[in-house]
Amino acid sequence: MTSSVESKAPEQGMKWAFSAGTNLLSGLGAKIERESKLKLNDFAKELRSFSSVDLSGRNFGDEGLFFLSESLGYNQTAEEVSFAANGITATGVKAFDGVLQSNIMLKTLNLSGNAIGDDGVKCLCDILANNNGIQKLQLNSTDVGDEGAKAIAELLKTNSSLRVLELNNNMIDYSGFTSLAGALLENNTIRNLHLNGNYGGALGANALAKGLEGNKSLRELHLHGNSIGDEGVNALMSGLALHKGKLTLLDIGNNSISAKGAFHVGGYIKKTKSLLWLNLYMNDIGDEGAGHIADALKQNRTITTIDLGGNNIHAEGVTALAEALKDNSVITFLEVGYNPIGPDGVKALSEVLKFNGNIETLKLGWCQIGAKGAEFIADMLKYNTTIRVLDLRANGLRNEGASYLARSLKVVNEALTSLDLGFNEIRDDGAFAISQALKANEDVTVSSLNLSSNFLTKFGQSALTDARDHVYEMSEKEINIFF
Repeated sequence: MTSSVESKAPEQGMKWAFSAGTNLLSGLGAKIERESKLKLNDFAKELRSFSSVDLSGRNFGDEGLFFLSESLGYNQTAEEVSFAANGITATGVKAFDGVLQSNIMLKTLNLSGNAIGDDGVKCLCDILANNNGIQKLQLNSTDVGDEGAKAIAELLKTNSSLRVLELNNNMIDYSGFTSLAGALLENNTIRNLHLNGNYGGALGANALAKGLEGNKSLRELHLHGNSIGDEGVNALMSGLALHKGKLTLLDIGNNSISAKGAFHVGGYIKKTKSLLWLNLYMNDIGDEGAGHIADALKQNRTITTIDLGGNNIHAEGVTALAEALKDNSVITFLEVGYNPIGPDGVKALSEVLKFNGNIETLKLGWCQIGAKGAEFIADMLKYNTTIRVLDLRANGLRNEGASYLARSLKVVNEALTSLDLGFNEIRDDGAFAISQALKANEDVTVSSLNLSSNFLTKFGQSALTDARDHVYEMSEKEINIFF
């Protein structure tokens, strides 16, 4: 199959010219054309040979896609194909016409990072109207706007195979959100909807809320970075409270949500019997908002993962959260990084986690805890039996804080496997203390130790390397240490 589209060189990399008469240069030009054909033939062979094929970033453009689409037409093998970031435009999408309609093997199609725009999406939706195979469609960063969202919404009303739809980082506004919300009322098979980094706003959230009320299939809703604000989150929580399905994941990070919005989120947390994963990262709920979430968590027994990073939470707010963890054995992942909780905040958290809760991953990076805070954590680690991953990056621990932690590493801790101490102004003395602790503990379980972006010289690095080798010689346990 040859394309009638005029050949053009991509911005970078190889020149994908293969149509007869399109390359008039002799010598070097002919060589490039031969190499292009060979590469495209290799890609086509991959499409015919493997179940999962990643052809992202090859920059073969529209004409390359026309050439490759023939392989998909006769596809009996490829189930997952990525054509992401290839300079494909709306014209190139036409290559799928007559191909995807008959392809029942392909389950995942990734066209992210190609500027196909609304016209390309409309064309794709017309083609997919007669496709019953594709279950996951990725259209992130494809310049899709409201018209494209409208076309996708119309497809969803009749499509019963699509389970995952990714539309992150596009230009979908309130109107597009309204169209998609209408589709949610009629579609009963879509499971995951990704709309991060669009322009939904409060009105878009309000529209989605109405769609959610009548939808039973949605399991994941990703709305990170849509400026929905307190008004939008209020409407959204009301819609989710009436949602007949079992939502397990909700991402509303970076949405200008304050304590007022957190109150409404708390109301939903108390009611939900299905939510497992909640992201409120990079909002501004503060101590008051953290209190609302903490109160709600006392009544929730489903959420296992919660991200409250970057919310201007201080010691007061994290103390409230710590209280909620006392009788909670469900939450295993807690992110409170990028909050100025200070030593007092980490003290309250540490006191609870000594003997309570079931936290396995604790993220406390950029929390201003200092050496004093490290002392509280070190004391907690002597008793805690659940924390496996501990992130303490950028807390100004310095040598003193590293020494406190080293003391607890000498004690048998059967849980901790990963410790991140990057960006902590630790010098050689701190490294010496940690290396001695690793050598002293025959039953050390730490397998990953990050000390990158500190102030270690070759002496500190050498001491840690020696400790790593010693541990391996004595117990055959491998510790990955990063400088």
